[in-house]
Amino acid sequence: MGRVSDTQGGAVAVSTEGLPDWLDPVVHAARTVQPLQLSRFLPPADGAGRQSAVLILFGDGDGETGPELLLMERASSLRSHAGQPSFPGGALDPEDGDPKGDGRLRAALREAEEETGLDPAGVQLFGVLPTLYIPVSGFVVTPVLGWWREPSPVGVVDPNETARVFTVPVADLTDPAHRATLTHPSGFRGPAFLVESTLVWGFTAGVIDRLLHYSGWERPWDRDKLVTLDWRS
Repeated sequence: MGRVSDTQGGAVAVSTEGLPDWLDPVVHAARTVQPLQLSRFLPPADGAGRQSAVLILFGDGDGETGPELLLMERASSLRSHAGQPSFPGGALDPEDGDPKGDGRLRAALREAEEETGLDPAGVQLFGVLPTLYIPVSGFVVTPVLGWWREPSPVGVVDPNETARVFTVPVADLTDPAHRATLTHPSGFRGPAFLVESTLVWGFTAGVIDRLLHYSGWERPWDRDKLVTLDWRS
């Protein structure tokens, strides 16, 4: 089994052994999806951009709400993507190792531990999505998929980095009533999710949208339903 217990140089494995059956569609999507099927923004050919990784962590949830996804809200004081809901993650550090190898896996786990307090030993990594690019911040991002095999308490570790840590039932993300298209003052338009009293948009919403689609979990939703960043007003 792909047990992970050391984010500071120990072996970090990716394994699908022992995963719950409900994750099978996500495993298939991770193995087959192509970069341009996830985003039109791909890493610059000249190698520019800051290497980073995010952890897309699925948990079994409880019997009432079913499988869930771990998200957080970034502190409003941060320089990049301030105040946005996001996956746990961040830039690779030198101690994470090779950014083209398992350094991305270590970074995803390390950052998730630093931001949410989760215990990496309870996370089984089972897949890696194609590396993408966020032009507005210059981050080259590798999404790493994980199953929360042994859930641990999570919460805000450093208020200077994280404003909130929360889980969202996958059923809420697939509910057409919670879906919309965001229109941004910059001219950006993209998928959005209105869940857990927050608006999930941008890179995070785009990846979730594509994962739901290629996993076969997407339900028809009204793409003409528009929201803005001040959607509560």
